[in-house]
Amino acid sequence: MPVSKALQLAREAKARMVDFKFADFMGVWQHFSIPLSELDEDAFENGFGFDASSMKGWQPIHVSDMLIMPDPKTAIMDPFMSEKTLSLICDVVDPITKESYTRDPRYIARKAESYLKSTGIAETAYFGPEAEFFIFDHIAFDQTENGAFYRIDSEEGRWNTGREDIQNLGYKPRYKEGYFPVSPTDSQQDIRTEMVLEMEKVGIHVECQHHEVASAGQAEIDMRFAPLVEMGDKLLWFKYIVKNVARRRNKTVTFMPKPLFNDNGSGMHIHVSLWKGDKPLFAGDRYGGLSETALYFMGGILKHAAAMCAFTNPTTNSYRRLVPGFEAPINLAYSSRNRSASLRIPMYSSNPKAKRIEFRTPDPSCNGYLGFAAILMAGLDGIKNQIDPGQPMDKNIYKLSPEEMKNIAQVPSSLDEALAALKADHEFLLKGDVFTEDVIEKWIEYKMESEVAPIRLRPVPYEFGLYYDI
Repeated sequence: MPVSKALQLAREAKARMVDFKFADFMGVWQHFSIPLSELDEDAFENGFGFDASSMKGWQPIHVSDMLIMPDPKTAIMDPFMSEKTLSLICDVVDPITKESYTRDPRYIARKAESYLKSTGIAETAYFGPEAEFFIFDHIAFDQTENGAFYRIDSEEGRWNTGREDIQNLGYKPRYKEGYFPVSPTDSQQDIRTEMVLEMEKVGIHVECQHHEVASAGQAEIDMRFAPLVEMGDKLLWFKYIVKNVARRRNKTVTFMPKPLFNDNGSGMHIHVSLWKGDKPLFAGDRYGGLSETALYFMGGILKHAAAMCAFTNPTTNSYRRLVPGFEAPINLAYSSRNRSASLRIPMYSSNPKAKRIEFRTPDPSCNGYLGFAAILMAGLDGIKNQIDPGQPMDKNIYKLSPEEMKNIAQVPSSLDEALAALKADHEFLLKGDVFTEDVIEKWIEYKMESEVAPIRLRPVPYEFGLYYDI
């Protein structure tokens, strides 16, 4: 959409305000707004200033000035503002040199798309994430020097079957049995539908919505695949819409991978395919109907999976989900149909255009721009170096004997382990200057200092049960 069209959209919609949205280093949307009278064609060239020292992992205070550059192609009316507001997603640039900011996640994603084309392997990488989340009715948490707690509640929570202080009608999904029940057990059909309809207003093509496996309102809404940068944008719209619809209904949403003990966590299985023109490059006559290119792509993912987890599973909480027994794909293997492998080949359709791979390890706490870019770079490394993914695993991995399990690698068991893997293995990310040493170093530094180290300092309540009387 050219600048003139974006301005025309604002006028025709009778917008009074303009909202600029951009992703910080962690992949969380930030924003500020201006009156529509302040937006003209020159503004798209000159940008708007902001303080980047107040953003996680970005500029130090002595060089804090940065510019956001609105992308006119992303113009859409925001569905939640009380005044009619034009929304624009922005890129971040240096105010002196006007060069793109190396730590801008959207810029990294754009470079990944450019690098793909430069290799001649393919022209487009499509990504289709299946983001899961929880819809709760109440959340409270605190941490002080002499105490810590969190308390979650949901009218669907199985733990509420015995409550007598309210009218209790039952119909609460059993732990690990929340997949696909009809109402009244599924009490959240209407709120998920409302989320879908809001997504359609901003141009997101939704394929399906349903209740997920866990008790207490676990949900999934699936978006149709899109190119890398476009899907990075859509994933942020997705989170924005889901949270705001929940807030409108006096509920709260979390994309935290493992908020509940002893029930399934939230993953974000990511479907990936490469195309050259109108030709799908992952369809062929090899295992699972894949091409040799697709097998090498999976080889790259399996080789670099531990390092990629620093971006695809980027929180300490991510590794509460990546444990045996909760359908979490911790084993680095591939298979057709088998959901216990970290890489699956969906077999729903024989149409070559539907042939893709599904990376099941990631979770929805990830920065989509960085996570998708890392997956693409690992896969391309596999193709360029013809990395053999080994033999498929068509057995239920969770039921293999210890002897059979010895040769199957697993994902890291903690964030610091994933960050160490990234430090040791990131050359594949530097190709084409997609990621830079500065980005890798800052990511590791921020995550270690702001997340890993603080978690290490704090006792958790269960430790008192284990050790208080020791």
